[in-house]
Amino acid sequence: MARPTHVYTIEYVTTLISENLELIEEVARNSDNIDYGEMIHAYDGTEEGVTTFTERGVESLKEFLADVRTWECGVRQFLVDEQCDPEVIKRIMADEPKS
Repeated sequence: MARPTHVYTIEYVTTLISENLELIEEVARNSDNIDYGEMIHAYDGTEEGVTTFTERGVESLKEFLADVRTWECGVRQFLVDEQCDPEVIKRIMADEPKS
């Protein structure tokens, strides 16, 4: 299998797939949520660095979010399970499409 030759920053991924940055950051906090090796931490001279995704990582992220949205209570339940800050949950849920 060919190795990835480029990656997408987490901020750019949010625009590519039209998702909330805080939601993507919550997903990325647990590397088990994305296929192994498809999410890469890059050191950029800052203390935090930057999270990046390969092309397959972006697809894996989209698949993960589609799956989460099928759960009972969907994204909210995922965020609660991840022990996300209640204020962050509130902001993310304000961005979620109403169904």
